[in-house]
Amino acid sequence: MGINIRPFDVAEHLETDNDIWEFLAEVLATGTTSDFIHALNTAARAKGMTEVAKQAGVTRASLYKSLSADSNPRFETISKIVEALGGHLSVVSQ
Repeated sequence: MGINIRPFDVAEHLETDNDIWEFLAEVLATGTTSDFIHALNTAARAKGMTEVAKQAGVTRASLYKSLSADSNPRFETISKIVEALGGHLSVVSQ
């Protein structure tokens, strides 16, 4: 009798828009660009890839490709995904 171990998926725990925005803000503040792309993938899965793709005006396959581990999406793509998740990008002084 072995132990049944499931991989931990953050997307399963992002239940509200606030959860998603707190998660993205933390990754943006503490992670790398690559980490943020991965976090957008996680947030999009939590929200529903099909719905996010529709709101961003891209195909579901294109969204998966843009947010894959080896991708380097354009700024325009990142902006569309953030907006599809219900947010916007801004620059603030520290």
